[in-house]
Amino acid sequence: MIGSGSVRWRALLACLVAGGAARPFAATTTPPCAAFDHEHRAWTRLLEQYVRDGRVDYGGLHRDARPALSAYRDALSAVSRTCYADWTREQRLAFWINTYNASAVELVLEHYPVRSVRAIGWVPGSAGELSLDDVEHEHLRKEFGEPRIHFAIVCASVSCPSLRSEAYRAADLDRQLDDQARRFLADPTKNRLDRTARTFRLSSIFKWFREDFEKAAGSLPAFVARYVDPATAAALGETDARIEFLDYDWSLNGK
Repeated sequence: MIGSGSVRWRALLACLVAGGAARPFAATTTPPCAAFDHEHRAWTRLLEQYVRDGRVDYGGLHRDARPALSAYRDALSAVSRTCYADWTREQRLAFWINTYNASAVELVLEHYPVRSVRAIGWVPGSAGELSLDDVEHEHLRKEFGEPRIHFAIVCASVSCPSLRSEAYRAADLDRQLDDQARRFLADPTKNRLDRTARTFRLSSIFKWFREDFEKAAGSLPAFVARYVDPATAAALGETDARIEFLDYDWSLNGK
C-alpha cells in the first residue's frame, strides 16, 4: 500500500522530471526565491532532536513532530522552476539529498510502526513506483554524477549509511560528503576491510552502484582507497586483493 504522502511525491517528481526541475506543485502564490532557506534549518532542528548516531526516533517523530516535518517538506515542494534554475550545483544537490532523506522518514511515519521498509512495499534502489527512486535515479544520479550521494541518502534501513544529525548544506557539502564516505567505510557493521588478508567485504551499495564508483575513479578499489587509511588503500591496490559484498539488513534504522 502506498500512502497519500507517496502519491504526493510521485506527482512532485513527475512534474520535475518532465520539466527539468523544480516546480513540484502548482500554487496560487509562489514564495520569492530569496525566502528559501539553503541552510535547511528546519530539517536540522528535527535531525538534532530525533537522530542519534544514525538511529532515528521514529516513535518520537510520529508522536510529536509530524507537523514540523510536513512544514519542511512543504517548503521544499514550493520551490519554483525559476528559482531552482538560478541555484548553484551545491544548492541543488543539497536540496535533493535533504528531499530524499526527509521523504524517506515521512514514508516510514505514514506506516509506523513498521519493522522494515520492505514491509511497506519499497525496496530502495529499485525501479519501483515510489518517487524516492526517481529522486535517486532521475536527479541525484543522472543530474549530478556524484557517487558520494550513495553515502548521504538514507533508505531508513540498518545497512544504509547513517543519517546525519544535521541537514546537508551547500556551503559545507563537499566536507559533509567526504565525511560520510569515510564514516561509512570505517563502520564495521557496514564494511569489513581486512588489509592483512587482502579481503574487502563491502556493502552491497558498492555492488548495486558499482558503475557510479568506477566512472569516478576507474575501478571500485581505487574509489574505496580514497576514503580509507593509507595502509588499507595500499592493500586495495594489490593484485591479490579480493572484493566481496555483504548481505543487506533492511531492518528499520530506528532506536
